[in-house]
Amino acid sequence: MSEIGYNTNLAAEFYVMSVLHRLGADAALSLGNKKSVDIAVVRGAGDTITIDVKGLAGTTSWPVDNVQTAKQGHFLAFVCFLGKIKEPGTRPETWIVPSSKLEPLVYNSPNGKRRVVPLGTLRKVGAAFKEDWLSVV
Repeated sequence: MSEIGYNTNLAAEFYVMSVLHRLGADAALSLGNKKSVDIAVVRGAGDTITIDVKGLAGTTSWPVDNVQTAKQGHFLAFVCFLGKIKEPGTRPETWIVPSSKLEPLVYNSPNGKRRVVPLGTLRKVGAAFKEDWLSVV
């Protein structure tokens, strides 16, 4: 992965962690590459959820080729820096999607080799998930 791509994902993960902690969540970051759990949130005794963070520097689509099938208590956080990742004053657009609700948002390429969630799709049909931080705290 390119250095810019890796920095985008780290920026997205730390952004999500920042918001979760601002809301009082007990959240822990899982550092490493090639994983589907970036953040674990303990909401109470026996109540833990996981989050896979997807960062996007531009304004196109997030690859979801590595996303597994829907899992109870697992969410995806889509963070879009709107082409302004190098401008710290720009707040990213964010959607918190339960993994069980992901498939209708996914575009599968005709050759079957790419699965992505387009920014336009989230903006059009994902309004219920935009800034839905309370679903994970």
